[in-house]
Amino acid sequence: MKRLLTIALLLCVSFGNLFAQQEGEKIRILFIFDASNSMNAQWQNSSKIGVARELMLQTLDSLATLENVELALRLYGHQTKIMPGEQDCSDTELVIEFDEAEANSTRIKNVLRGLVCKGTTPIALSLEQAGNMDFPECDNCRNVIILITDGIEACDGDPCAVSKALKSKGIKLKPFVIGVGLDTSYLGQFQCVGEFLSADTEDSFKSVLGYVISQAVNNTTVQVNLNDIKGRAKETDVTMTFFNQKTGAFVDNFMHTMNVRQVPDTISLNPIYTYKLVVNTVPPVELEDIKLTPGTHNVIEVDAPQGYLDLRVQGSPNQRLEMKCIVRKKDEMQTIYAQNLNTKQKLLVGTYDLEVLTLPRLYLEDVKITQSLSSKIVVPQSGYLTIKKRDGPCQIFVLRDGKQEWVCDVEDSFTPQTIALLPGDYLVSFRAESSISTANTIQKKIMIAPGYEEKMNL
Repeated sequence: MKRLLTIALLLCVSFGNLFAQQEGEKIRILFIFDASNSMNAQWQNSSKIGVARELMLQTLDSLATLENVELALRLYGHQTKIMPGEQDCSDTELVIEFDEAEANSTRIKNVLRGLVCKGTTPIALSLEQAGNMDFPECDNCRNVIILITDGIEACDGDPCAVSKALKSKGIKLKPFVIGVGLDTSYLGQFQCVGEFLSADTEDSFKSVLGYVISQAVNNTTVQVNLNDIKGRAKETDVTMTFFNQKTGAFVDNFMHTMNVRQVPDTISLNPIYTYKLVVNTVPPVELEDIKLTPGTHNVIEVDAPQGYLDLRVQGSPNQRLEMKCIVRKKDEMQTIYAQNLNTKQKLLVGTYDLEVLTLPRLYLEDVKITQSLSSKIVVPQSGYLTIKKRDGPCQIFVLRDGKQEWVCDVEDSFTPQTIALLPGDYLVSFRAESSISTANTIQKKIMIAPGYEEKMNL
């Protein structure tokens, strides 16, 4: 459990930094926790209930340090053991009523430690009773329900109808679904209730639970629009890194994601900072002096139009090669990426210069990357020159356009050396080490064809 201890510390820091609310507002969080029999199933290195309980205990430790936060706990499936053909669809209970987080966190932890999962899954009834009975009257409260479950409604209730009734009472639902073994076709049953977040590993459970809690205690939300060439928020699947603009300190990483409505997903950030955002495209896009308006939904607009550079080698377009191609912005010396041949890489829309690290070098200028399209570059297939020689200096030159250009030196070795060369005409210059006369220079011309090997003895 050493890794889980680390998680607890991270959650503690995260919640403390993210906590922000309107002056005098009280946040009331009701956990509805699944204690049905299915939670006993094996998951990762433990069971669903084991992992969920451990992370909940650590989350409660973090919440205990926050002011103006009240907690409560409702369980379902914990009282009546499920039997073949029989299930208790009234098995739901508010076991810990609302009280300050510092006191109730300990009470809830004690209940979870002794919890035995037994029964069925009456989600609709649990939500209905939560809305009608669990929240006392309050003039300045933000009410949040966090539903943690590994299953769907099992008692013919209608969570969607209940959700509408609760929202009319000002109760904000934050369902969290442990998606282990949960068919994604059931997604619609939770979308109508609130925000659905699925977790299929222990680590993703940790991340999603942290996100849900931060959303519950922080009403400052952020949406980052990664805009294409037409200004549409269509780009995604890239890591966004947030820094404290003033100190330069790292704040958080988020993988940009389109939610189920195909719009950029919402994240929570502390509004007290001014941020610098680095969108880790190739090359990266930076945005500075980002100020958030507390208590509202903020939208950050970033121009990040992208297309693809598709590098293929003639004759072997699908064989992965370790040979690199240096990618630079047009007329700039700085390397922004070194791409393997026979791969495709997403790049910002623009014009680039390429240097393919073949022998000799292949330079391609003014390569244009267009929005959402692939710019395909076909590199000629190399041939091979195997040289067997005595000790002595040896150099290879390429002959083209009436000029002779140096390609490489050949090492001293009695073992034959094979060198990959682009197709073309070459000259090999050699003098034996034992010779002390320049006139003894040996020069041989040779033509290299794609995919073929030529041999030379010197």
